Amino acid sequence: MRSMRASIVLIGVLLVACGQPSMDSADSAMAEPLPIRVVTSGGFTAAFDILGPLFEQATGIEIITDYGSSMGGAPDSIPTRLARGETMDVLIFNGEAFGDIAAGGYLRADTRIDLARSQVGMAVRAGAPIPDISTRDAFVETLLAADSIGYSASVSGTYLSSELFPRLGIWDEIESRTQRVVGERVASVVARGEAEIGFQAVSEIISIDGIAFVGPIPSELQQVSSFIAVVGADAENVEGAAQLIEFLSSRAAAAVIEPTGLAPVVLEVDR
Repeated sequence: MRSMRASIVLIGVLLVACGQPSMDSADSAMAEPLPIRVVTSGGFTAAFDILGPLFEQATGIEIITDYGSSMGGAPDSIPTRLARGETMDVLIFNGEAFGDIAAGGYLRADTRIDLARSQVGMAVRAGAPIPDISTRDAFVETLLAADSIGYSASVSGTYLSSELFPRLGIWDEIESRTQRVVGERVASVVARGEAEIGFQAVSEIISIDGIAFVGPIPSELQQVSSFIAVVGADAENVEGAAQLIEFLSSRAAAAVIEPTGLAPVVLEVDR
């Protein structure tokens, strides 16, 4: 009941924050608003699955949502979707992928807004002993002791496998015990017992049943990245896209984003 009241309050805030549909003419008042086509990567999914419907309720604009990783060649990844000609109004993905996607001419690059900061975290199967990863040395010992290690096929996994593990001097020793997880959450693989430990963005771990969240990796080894929103180059509903992005970057939306394991950028000024 409390969460329902909170949603009603938030919807009221959205009606103010997002504004009402334009009533410039009888035609515009009668016209059905164009839907907003959105693709979001996994790290922002938990937040968007709440915020998208709230935006719809507040504005009457339908949102059509697809999902895909920020990087990689999986059939549903954002780069693959764009390469095969899918049209999107709003794209939400890890900012590490921005340069490559923008270089392909797929974005209205000047519309980019940073929504939230993301950290890499670690999971084990529910009921398993919780390893110590509080320091660099403890983190390395945990990796060396693990029978199997899962990491994502997107931004966090690319960082771990191509930068961090080699920098720690352990990649040659652990590589044969690692698996690059394509097309699903790493935590889901851990929950099934197919990897002893797994790494991904914190927001992609904590929503998965059957796992225990160990915590973020040590700060000196951490990769902090941003989830961003940007209007697609071939967007059909540019006005609606801008309205949605304005809402997603608002303080009202931050109240939903923060509990999903992300740090809303709009709140950084208060800290």
